Amino acid sequence: MKFSVKKAVAVVGAAAMLIPMAACGSSSDQSQGAEGDVNGDVTLNLWAWEPTLKPVIEAFEKENPNIKIDFNNTGKADTTVTSLNNAIQAGSGIPDVVQLEYMTIPQFVIGEQSQLANIKDKTSGYEDFYTPGTWNSVSLNDGVYALPMDSGPQAMFYNKATFDKAGVTEVPKTWDEYYEAAKKIHALGSEYYITADTGDIKVMTAFLWQAGAKPYESNGENVTINFKSDPKVKTVAEFWQKMIDEDLINTKVATWADEWNRGIGDGTIASIFEGAWMPANLVSNSAAAKGNMRVALQPNWDASKPSNGENGGSALAVTASSKNQAAAFKFIEFANHNKDGIKIRTDGGAFPADKATLKDADFLKGSDEVRAYFGDQDYNQVLAEAANQVTESFQFLPYAGQANTIYGDYVGKAYTDKSTTLPKGLAAFQDALVKYGNDQGFTVKEG
Repeated sequence: MKFSVKKAVAVVGAAAMLIPMAACGSSSDQSQGAEGDVNGDVTLNLWAWEPTLKPVIEAFEKENPNIKIDFNNTGKADTTVTSLNNAIQAGSGIPDVVQLEYMTIPQFVIGEQSQLANIKDKTSGYEDFYTPGTWNSVSLNDGVYALPMDSGPQAMFYNKATFDKAGVTEVPKTWDEYYEAAKKIHALGSEYYITADTGDIKVMTAFLWQAGAKPYESNGENVTINFKSDPKVKTVAEFWQKMIDEDLINTKVATWADEWNRGIGDGTIASIFEGAWMPANLVSNSAAAKGNMRVALQPNWDASKPSNGENGGSALAVTASSKNQAAAFKFIEFANHNKDGIKIRTDGGAFPADKATLKDADFLKGSDEVRAYFGDQDYNQVLAEAANQVTESFQFLPYAGQANTIYGDYVGKAYTDKSTTLPKGLAAFQDALVKYGNDQGFTVKEG
């Protein structure tokens, strides 16, 4: 079957456009000079959900008065992908710049024609500027299709008061130690659990990434999916299945639900695994844990060989259809590569993707409000170390939107339905993804 670009991008359902068409497109008197200079007045349309971009836009427009940014807030990552897919299908209304999660970038790059501009010729030497995991996520098929905006190295956020009460005086450094701590915490009472999970694909992806699993491998339209026989997938799945079987994790409270936030606040959910973007959310949503909360590196399978995976994180891309690519690149470079643009975002709570900021003394100190929440801990130093442990050798599925949509139907059931297990759920998930990919024109095989 000939590979179809239309099929490649239509991965999360083409509902009605979620962003008004009147806000789309771009206007310009621009002519691009030989060196990529921007001449004349330009208006760029930006689709993004990250609020820290607003002050970045103000600073950029002050420095570049001939370039105006029309910021269309897409609300969240999934909405952005759906809306961009719909605009591509319609052939109109595509923005000049779009914020995308790392996992969703591949679906816009594969096929007969990339929907994102290849900026490789403009980014020579940039690789050493960013952390390996984030740069690897924007570098596909020998091209570069976005600049890393932020990152989400996964970490363990835990309630020290609950850990102390249970006699867990040392933070678990290995998953075996975490299992032993789980038993001690649940012994405090039936309402106490070391963590809660009902099936979060981003958390699981970071677990697999950390373990060195390779559930997805792709080269253009050729895709291999391997949840069934990858030994590292088996290791992760069997560990968490053991936690489920022994009633050591709360499988009744969904992530981000009010009850989840309350459980974190009162310590009955003693730890959670989320990306480095989590601290501000904890301060806002689980205020009762102020002073008791801490952050630690995620436990490892081998403490002598620490590794980690990303949970979230996003990039800014210039679209291939933009008539203002020089101006668009100038904006994403300011937001994601210029030290002033990066500082504006990190001061607003974003977690950086560049190496220099992860070493910056002001960033590592963190904010007074968040430090107080974490018992005056140097929380950003821990998160920076978590970022440095992320390995670069992980690939995302080129139709990640579909994987996100159906994950709960297959893998999520294992947390709440005793008739199935995580290994069985992942196997069924693989079958569904293989069928979907082949139906969409990919050549998919099982590992």
